[in-house]
Amino acid sequence: MPRGQFISLEGLEGVGKTTNRLYIESLLVQASIEVVVSREPGGTDLGESLRELLLHGRAGMLAQTELLLMAASRSEHIDKVIEPALSQGRWVLSDRFTDASFAYQGGGRELGANVVAQLHSLIKADLQPDLTLLLDMPIEAGMARAASRGKLDRIESEELAFFERARTAYLQRAADDPRRVKVIDAGQTLEQVQQAVSEALQPLLAKA
Repeated sequence: MPRGQFISLEGLEGVGKTTNRLYIESLLVQASIEVVVSREPGGTDLGESLRELLLHGRAGMLAQTELLLMAASRSEHIDKVIEPALSQGRWVLSDRFTDASFAYQGGGRELGANVVAQLHSLIKADLQPDLTLLLDMPIEAGMARAASRGKLDRIESEELAFFERARTAYLQRAADDPRRVKVIDAGQTLEQVQQAVSEALQPLLAKA
């Protein structure tokens, strides 16, 4: 059985990940592709418990602690959800994956890309998505969208400088691996964004 394809969706707060995740899922279903939809942190029972701690725990968590908790969630996610699905020929669509740690903890928390890479090597998280869609837009506009949804979580409540560093790290990931990471201008109309998303997916869909 052919191995499934792995797609990750990345971006800062308010860029429209949820809306576009649903759109991508609909495209895959229309193409008669069996897809497992998941998220990080989360994806497993333990991962969802860690997600609650990471997003709604007390303020003051050490940057290293945050990275370790993210890595713990990811290790479980890979072993119990992603790899089994891919090996069975199903596609996986994940709302965030490894790039998020390079952006948020490596960039935003200023731990550096090397620290993030070393930790992922330690937990043997060398899996890379076949395609990563990075939704990108000016930080202030994205945060305004996020704030309009209601109370912000622990990470969403960070100052703009944190998100500026995270955005820079995300864009560096795209520059370092343009074949895998496709940057989508999330400041466009929804129709334009989804057209760009659809075009980015076509090479994978052609293989299905």
